[in-house]
Amino acid sequence: MGSPGLWAISIAVLVGLLVGDFVITRKPHEVSMKEAVGWSVFYLALPFVFAVYVWLAFSGAEATEFVTGFVVEKSLSVDNLFVFMLILTGFAVPAAVQQRVLLYGIVGALVLRGIFIALGAAMLKAGTWAFLVFGLILFVSAVKILLEALKGHQDEKDPSEMRSVKLMRRIMPVTDDYRGTKMTVREAGKRALTPLAIVVVAVFATDIVFAVDSVPAVYGITEDPYLVFATNAFALLGLRALYFVLQAVLAKLVYLNHGLALILAFIGVKLVLHWAHTVWPAVPTVPTPVSLLTIVVVLTVVTVLSLRVSRRREEQEAARSQA
Repeated sequence: MGSPGLWAISIAVLVGLLVGDFVITRKPHEVSMKEAVGWSVFYLALPFVFAVYVWLAFSGAEATEFVTGFVVEKSLSVDNLFVFMLILTGFAVPAAVQQRVLLYGIVGALVLRGIFIALGAAMLKAGTWAFLVFGLILFVSAVKILLEALKGHQDEKDPSEMRSVKLMRRIMPVTDDYRGTKMTVREAGKRALTPLAIVVVAVFATDIVFAVDSVPAVYGITEDPYLVFATNAFALLGLRALYFVLQAVLAKLVYLNHGLALILAFIGVKLVLHWAHTVWPAVPTVPTPVSLLTIVVVLTVVTVLSLRVSRRREEQEAARSQA
């Protein structure tokens, strides 16, 4: 459905919003809850306004595909935020510059996903076998995420041990302290990196991993490259503000990765069935409304269970401290 004109307008709006975010974060400051909630509401409203436009300008089926893809991408983005939280905490990033790091991560994710979307579209044009490849990728990702979830978040690696981070430290010297939003400074006549540059590299490295999961997942919802691009863009926009809204809640979503593993596995099954249907038309496929309902139910269940378990654990810890 994406005409050249629609692509141009969409990219121009996306760049404009990102430039606006860079202007907002130009002056380092701690983000208040009021500011974070305000921007989060704005960026969560945009995709549904766009969905109405797609419904009126094109069709209800495409609007449903967009909403379903957006829900999938947004849920994966929340998991991305959890990893960002681990990185920001592991490198002790000052609160005043955290949103600038998040913004760099969002831009990096958009660029990487744009590349993967183009590659995915090329694969689909080459043959329906691409659906089988995407399905297998999601199965592998689902198993990996589930195994990591069963181990628990406490087993996450130290961000400073990432290969990309170690490589950067070998290439250039790194200052002991942060220098605002600067990523390089000159000391003793030599150029040196600040810890902020190391953090950005670590965030970019995680962006690559998440792009591998997210793009095949949304191609399992729609084959339209423009809708795939739109779902990714809308899901990533606003993550900077959403991070500060969910910062206290993220640690309580103990079953989030379990739910994401189920969603990825479900979409993997849908992709394999779609491939099989192209070879043997008698094989049934999964309608998009069924996919949307399944994804919403899974996310609702894991969120409710996570909050209940977290509250029970807090009550038990409070009881032990009073004993």
